Amino acid sequence: MTRSAVPGLPTRYPIGELLPAIYADDDLAQRFTAGLDTVLAPVLSTLDNLPAYFDPALAPADFLPWLSSWVGVDADAAWPEELRRAVVVRAVELHRWRGTRRGLAERLRLCFDVHCDIADGGGAAWSSTAGTELPGAPPGELRVRVWPVRAARVDEAQILDVVAASCPVHLTCRVEVLPGPPDDRPHDRSEDQREA
Repeated sequence: MTRSAVPGLPTRYPIGELLPAIYADDDLAQRFTAGLDTVLAPVLSTLDNLPAYFDPALAPADFLPWLSSWVGVDADAAWPEELRRAVVVRAVELHRWRGTRRGLAERLRLCFDVHCDIADGGGAAWSSTAGTELPGAPPGELRVRVWPVRAARVDEAQILDVVAASCPVHLTCRVEVLPGPPDDRPHDRSEDQREA
């Protein structure tokens, strides 16, 4: 889409009608101002519709990258237009939860339509008892396991890019793509032997 000269775009404010009455029948003045109307019509149309440019649902597609830069969102140009619009709409909410499990899970769900299980290596420990032993060293890894909700295929490289952008610098990140929800129940070999 372009906001330059649009052939045949009418103007709501023709300059020829704003001239003094003496120029109303002047052919040269009317043709000259009609040429200016053609140039100014896209500008006036843009100004008349300016509120729509700030609404992610209504903004022209070529305006979305600029709008997303205003709210600090990196919307991938390869994503479908509807997804880019949705990410811009939810930018403030996603920023509010940035750096948390919930924030990462929401971003992955919005961008890739996946559910996820996140295990992070960071954390904090406290005790109300003086002299308590210090906690052990954290594992230093952010593990994200994802599985599709409706899609048949999940692009692991794209998910890794989003996870890496959200991962704290002191942690490494690992992504696992699963065919369905993980089964994390403890597995007891003695039960298997009893069933056999």
